[in-house]
Amino acid sequence: MSAKIIENFDKPSPAGNEFRSDTFTTPTVSMVSALQHATVGDSVVNEDEATNALEAKVAKLAGKERGLFCVSGTLSNQIAIRAHLHQPPYSVLGDFRCHVFVHEAGGIPTLSQALPISVHPKNDLYMTLEDDILPNYVPDDEDIHCAPTRLICLENTLHGMLYPIEEIKKISEWAHANGIAVHLDGARLWDATVASGHSIEDYAKYFDSVSLCLSKGLGAPIGSVLVGPEKYIKKANHFKKQNGGGIRQSGILTVMASQALDDNWSKLATAHAFAKEVGEFLEGQGVKLHHPVQTNFVFIDMAENKMDPSVFEAKAKQHNVKVWPGRLAFHYQNTREGVDNLKRALQDTIDESKKNPYQGPRAKFYSTEKTDLPTN
Repeated sequence: MSAKIIENFDKPSPAGNEFRSDTFTTPTVSMVSALQHATVGDSVVNEDEATNALEAKVAKLAGKERGLFCVSGTLSNQIAIRAHLHQPPYSVLGDFRCHVFVHEAGGIPTLSQALPISVHPKNDLYMTLEDDILPNYVPDDEDIHCAPTRLICLENTLHGMLYPIEEIKKISEWAHANGIAVHLDGARLWDATVASGHSIEDYAKYFDSVSLCLSKGLGAPIGSVLVGPEKYIKKANHFKKQNGGGIRQSGILTVMASQALDDNWSKLATAHAFAKEVGEFLEGQGVKLHHPVQTNFVFIDMAENKMDPSVFEAKAKQHNVKVWPGRLAFHYQNTREGVDNLKRALQDTIDESKKNPYQGPRAKFYSTEKTDLPTN
């Protein structure tokens, strides 16, 4: 690897002041240097050594038979769901906020012909078996008007919150006793392990399939790995190819992803500490949060606090930080300066809300649209 190329990455990440998402993390010198060892086999026919090694590595961490590298968490989630479902009509049950329902472009009804059943947890935090799963479960009882529940999708972390492993166990055991598969969107399961002390396998053993993202907090440029039983992963690979996800020389990507996993998993606690600091700062100012801060996210109830999203964006720009209104994401590449500037932007917005309480429409997360547009 030439010194000139290394120089391009041997400097502070531009994501130091980035709080829109942990997907904005950038490659490190060690990731780029790993390209020297990239293999160039054809992964579509399972002949790329680096890709096979990464898939096996993540599968072993999860205690599963096999892994499948995908270019995105959306792809790995959607083919995971499709591979679990046979012969519609059927439905998929999950939290109303979960990524597979609201941030994957309607993939479940489009790609799997399934009815999504979205549940608002009664405790406002996470679904429980008694209060949320059982009342919304659709049995296959020969009622031809209904679409029986064939799959339950959970997400951990969800909005940065930890899913209690005891509740996961209850849901999993009930689902399997009733012939229902369980999938985990574990895009940030790495964060859950750091915060809870449980291993990847501790969580994954309760699921038939798990999607693990490498391009968020871990900082890889691209990629997620779907893990599960051998036969199931072979079928998921069929759907991956059908959806245009086949990659030829994917070793160029997977050596970097593997290096990111080795280097950065232990660094996630830094992001959690920053998030906790900002969460406590806001609560100290009397600002209401949507959820407890347990890992790397802070969700602000902008409407309840009368905070103007456009003011926040303007103050953030003034203090040289990048934000989306209401949702603050932290990652290991954030800097002390970036966090301090974020707090200054928040303080200015809080002060403005006290002088001029905002009464307008809610802003959208994950959007480049104007924040004065109404949302659902």
